[in-house]
Amino acid sequence: MFDPVIAPSGTLLGLLQRGRGDGTLHALTAPRAEALAALNHCVLSDPRHDWQVENRSLYYARLHLDLGGSLDAIEGHLFDAADVLDTDESRTGLALAVLGHLASYGRRDALEMLRRYAACGANWAWALDELALRDDDTGLRDLAGPVLARFPAGPEGEAELAAAVRDSFEPRPWRLWADDPRESVAARVRGAREAGSFDRWQRQMRPPGPRPGWSVRAVFEWAQQGIGRGAARHVPAARCLAAVAGPEDRPEIVEAARTGDDGARCTALRYLADSHDPDALDLVEDAQASGSRPVVDAAVDAFERMRGVAAVQRARGWVHRPDALGAAAGRVLACRGGAQDRELVLEALREAVRGEGPDAQTLWTLVDGAGRLGIAGAAPVLRHVYRETASSHLRGRTARALAATDPSFGAGFAVECLWDCEETTREVAARHAETGDARVVERLRRLAADPAEEADVQTAVRSRIGPDASAV
Repeated sequence: MFDPVIAPSGTLLGLLQRGRGDGTLHALTAPRAEALAALNHCVLSDPRHDWQVENRSLYYARLHLDLGGSLDAIEGHLFDAADVLDTDESRTGLALAVLGHLASYGRRDALEMLRRYAACGANWAWALDELALRDDDTGLRDLAGPVLARFPAGPEGEAELAAAVRDSFEPRPWRLWADDPRESVAARVRGAREAGSFDRWQRQMRPPGPRPGWSVRAVFEWAQQGIGRGAARHVPAARCLAAVAGPEDRPEIVEAARTGDDGARCTALRYLADSHDPDALDLVEDAQASGSRPVVDAAVDAFERMRGVAAVQRARGWVHRPDALGAAAGRVLACRGGAQDRELVLEALREAVRGEGPDAQTLWTLVDGAGRLGIAGAAPVLRHVYRETASSHLRGRTARALAATDPSFGAGFAVECLWDCEETTREVAARHAETGDARVVERLRRLAADPAEEADVQTAVRSRIGPDASAV
């Protein structure tokens, strides 16, 4: 998926794309047509950088209900001719997930649209998963015919059906169809389930990777084959090395970490770091100076995994380096440093924002470290990251860090976090938002009564307002 274009954070569209609580609050006070246009833009053009882990669907569904919007725009998107040409599930996945939540809130038109799309749409499997959670048995049984018709009779079609059953996220429809009174339906689905189970068993019995009986050299060769095919194998290869290597193999492994080809060098560095070898840190530094890009990345990753006192001490010396190892040292101190490392972590945080912006991957660890170490001076930088990042996960981590570092959080960002798209962020807000604001009290009560809300959020809410949700 291409990187989405994110509007500025001060605009209604930018707020909604980021999934910020302020997006909902602004939309509810904006002209309804403008708010619905921005909302539909987000639903139909997924704004997430990583759509597989970031949440937006419940956030957009709730706002859709609050605005009383129609489903015309979503219908046009799902049943457009482009659905035949662009079958990537990222094109329609967010819209289908929003429909699923709307159906769970009682929107019958959303349920009917999911059924129609499951019967004829390209991303039918996603729609079927949404229906598996919300539709009744009768509705699901009616879909057996259209879904099975997608797989023509014959070996190829049956193999595709078996793969679809095996890889389905929600098994309920397939289990229901396996017991269907129509023998033509039940027999095909039962056969597909059995074929999928047999295929999984075969793959488990014949894994393609190395075996414990392999030599150290064979493991290195297997890792190098992966490099040649564009697939990094050094992580599983290092695990295998731990099973096959003995003390007598250490000189060969150290030499591979120093001068081996890329596959062997990456594997050896990972293995030596994981086993706390006394030469591991020196070899990591050598790799930074002389290794290829894959070797440098593997060395940095191996260093960040090290848990010993020696790694922290070395990080204090490396943190000022202007390279990947220096950035990794800042993250190591953020994770495992002590109070004496606060200024170093703060400087690493500032440098990351200055150099790479508010969406830098390194910020995830540094933000956590600022909160863990209680770095009060980090609050201005954290507020900037909170406002500007396009990642709802990073914003949630930043909210947790602000709760630990910024005395104004409870009366500030914590209030809008009650409407955030990420449940973990709403949980933080439920524990810290000051109830002097009338909006906070009403929102807490609504979250406590909402059946779609996550259990952890409701637990946090009820710790503030009591089990009957009637008193603050």
